[in-house]
Amino acid sequence: MFELRLMCPQDRIEAVSDALDALDALSLSVEDADAQTDAEQALFGEPGMPPPQEGWQRSRLVALFADQAAAQEAAQLLAVQDFFAPCQVLGVQELADKDWVRLTQSQFAPVDITLDFWIVPTWHEPPAQARRIIRLDPGLAFGTGTHPTTRMCLRWIAQHDLSGQRVLDYGCGSGILAIGAALHGAAHIDAVDIDEAAVTSTQLNAQANHVQLHAGLPDQAQGTYQTVLANILATPLKVLAPLLRGHVAQGGHLVLAGILERQAQELQQAYAPYCQLQVSDAQDGWILMTASC
Repeated sequence: MFELRLMCPQDRIEAVSDALDALDALSLSVEDADAQTDAEQALFGEPGMPPPQEGWQRSRLVALFADQAAAQEAAQLLAVQDFFAPCQVLGVQELADKDWVRLTQSQFAPVDITLDFWIVPTWHEPPAQARRIIRLDPGLAFGTGTHPTTRMCLRWIAQHDLSGQRVLDYGCGSGILAIGAALHGAAHIDAVDIDEAAVTSTQLNAQANHVQLHAGLPDQAQGTYQTVLANILATPLKVLAPLLRGHVAQGGHLVLAGILERQAQELQQAYAPYCQLQVSDAQDGWILMTASC
């Protein structure tokens, strides 16, 4: 395996990426060429940072090719293109053989939610103190337990008695919240998502954790639930306000995540006609908002 390394300004990334794809690059990564320096630039609207940017001022592109000849030919063909004029070829080098599966797995360690509630990838042994365990490997669907929004939702679940409850996980992703609810005593769980891949992922993860739940598309959510969980993002949560509140039974709980601290007031305003949201947890610039209905 050989990698071709390039330096490009932001306005040429798309054209160069398209060209590399046409030249049969096996993969392509783009990273901030000024990372770990004073010129490093945040892009994705991280908590407390400026709004998202289209790209870094200078980006380092790394394209993988099956052999050295293909990588060098790609470099030569790019160099004579007009759109490549402000770019630079940094070089071609061979990659050392690695056990990529083992390397990837090593990046995912068990995650503690509480002292005795843990998320553990299948290739790890559970910690000795773990009493409730979700077995979950990284996959296509969102929700591995490492993101603050997921951890806050699971913390809320661990701190509340769900015994015998009817629970809705709206926007279930990997199904991690639905599985957590099952492990904490919920009797009937509907896990729904607009993405069919997420529904399949939830079904498979539920089987792997030996819990019973009903996964499907959003129209599967029917009636009211003692607990409604929705870890999505602020904009869809605002749009879904009447629907989500309508699924909460009298005296039940609404639990919302995917919200930045600066978005708290707009969520409270969106839900004001239906319930009174409050911030009940915070982590790394993200918040958990809940209401008793």
